Amino acid sequence: MKVLIGFIKDAVISVTSGSLKYHIWMAFLTFLMLCGAYAYSIQIKNGLIVTGMSDGVSWGLYISNFTFLVGVAAAAVMLVLPTYILKDIDFSRAVLIGEGMAVAALVMCLAFVTVDLGGPARIWHLIPGIGLFNFPNSMLSWDVIVLNGYLFINLTIPLYILLWHYQGKEPKKAVYLPGVFISVFWAVAIHMVTAFLYAGLVSRPFWNSSLLGPRFLASAFAAGPALMILVLGVIRRNTDYWVEDITLNKIALVTTVAAQINMVMLISELFKEFYFPTHHSLSAIYLYFGLDGYDGLTRWIWPAVIMNLIATIMLTLHPLRKNPFFLKLACLILFVAIWIEKGMGLIIPGFIPGPWGKIIEYTPTWIEIVVTAGVWALGLFVFTLLVKIAIPIELGQLRFHQTATNQP
Repeated sequence: MKVLIGFIKDAVISVTSGSLKYHIWMAFLTFLMLCGAYAYSIQIKNGLIVTGMSDGVSWGLYISNFTFLVGVAAAAVMLVLPTYILKDIDFSRAVLIGEGMAVAALVMCLAFVTVDLGGPARIWHLIPGIGLFNFPNSMLSWDVIVLNGYLFINLTIPLYILLWHYQGKEPKKAVYLPGVFISVFWAVAIHMVTAFLYAGLVSRPFWNSSLLGPRFLASAFAAGPALMILVLGVIRRNTDYWVEDITLNKIALVTTVAAQINMVMLISELFKEFYFPTHHSLSAIYLYFGLDGYDGLTRWIWPAVIMNLIATIMLTLHPLRKNPFFLKLACLILFVAIWIEKGMGLIIPGFIPGPWGKIIEYTPTWIEIVVTAGVWALGLFVFTLLVKIAIPIELGQLRFHQTATNQP
């Protein structure tokens, strides 16, 4: 108990102290969160009518970001697997950062689900034994279980490891390794279940594809590690926590292979939709070329496809991937491209045209945009706090015995 109390006290001191740059960054995120809270208060007061969603397009920017962030959270397994199971020490400096990123992504996932419900008072419907959970028949109930379970795993394992390192001891593998093995399979499950949630809606032919689950995983294992490379670059530049180039190169290789697989699957989907179009291809036609004069998503998807292709080529070319500048540029382009492709390019066209052929286009309102920015700020805020606690412990700058010797 003394160790836990000391850990909490030192964690509070660590996150409330730092450079001017750190405080400006946290103040900026706080400002965005307050703006998001204000926009959300308007949504709670007036209802979802203030959003661009409707009966025709009932999932919009919130669920698009939720779907994308599930993949970012699942991508932590690409660091957990080689570190804890394959014993690759090159990944060990990055694995806790990756798990922190997974926690932040899952917090954002739950926040996006909350704001999409219309109000937090409706969350009780998703609580097993209290609400109308409809388990095991509903894929949504499975999604609730796997997301919260994965959040629990990614909170407890790093916390256990950090508490032992805080005491200057090595954690017992017999305690955390079973959880690590579970997390590897659980990471795949959270994204496959999310994919099945869409693929199981038989009235939405745009999602009825056997490739949807594998494409979810491929895009996740491309966007997640790409974000990790960008984050590690920021950490290397602003802290004493140094991650070797060999680690970044290995993560870049994972990103490259996943991006290539994602591109192959995209080409396969395009071939299936357009080689011999049927009535079930109307959503894809609307997405890529417009339909009956409606083309609201074409300006989103084509830049995403082009950026996806450019980033994949840059990563595939060995000299460019080895260059730090081009590596980060490719990762940034790839991350944005998959965010568009997996968000606006996947969720929205599934509703257009509707089951009766009616076309209702969707455009997010300023309320949705500001709330979305606030949720992303919340995730970055949580991630920054976790990193600010973990780095001093991993560097040996924060230890329990130091706290104990300072007590009267």
